[in-house]
Amino acid sequence: MTGIVPSGTGRLVLRGAIGFACGLAVWTALAAPYEKAVAATAETILRIAERPPVTRLVARMGEIVIERSDFPPAAPRPGLPADDLHFNFVILAALLFLFPPFRPGRALIAGAILFGVHVVALCCQVEALYATRLGAWSEVHYGAFARNAWAATFHAYQIAGRFAAPFAIWWPLGGFERAQDKARDRPSRPWKSKRKRSGRR
Repeated sequence: MTGIVPSGTGRLVLRGAIGFACGLAVWTALAAPYEKAVAATAETILRIAERPPVTRLVARMGEIVIERSDFPPAAPRPGLPADDLHFNFVILAALLFLFPPFRPGRALIAGAILFGVHVVALCCQVEALYATRLGAWSEVHYGAFARNAWAATFHAYQIAGRFAAPFAIWWPLGGFERAQDKARDRPSRPWKSKRKRSGRR
């Protein structure tokens, strides 16, 4: 009688747990400089699209604070929780540990792609805040379609995108490498030419 749980499930769960723990340790240790890098890159992109460029993004104590040169000096500076943006790094780390061997090159590529996702997500969050949370200023500078579009983009990442991104990054990289491994393990066979023989029966 075959068991309900497939063989090797325990090892798979253990590797995933180890990857999760390692990812959590790295994420905790490097969160502050990582947030500064994401904020600086997103700020550059936003300022390229602005006329005049006024946005400043400051990573401060687990938050991305939005500074604009046209804000009144006494006005409060809105902030975005940074953890919500990039905690999915831990999920990606767990996925990368699932199937041995762990490949540092694949991890670097996956991390670089996830960094790009975080930068784009932060840009969308800032635009959504501009479009929907600044009262009359938002209505003057953003039309109804733009307000709805930026809000929908922001909520799509918050609800589904941040959880789906690690799987969307990991699966193509893992699938490609598994195909490479199968090609390497396949025994090489010399090509045999087939000759057609003509004859009478």
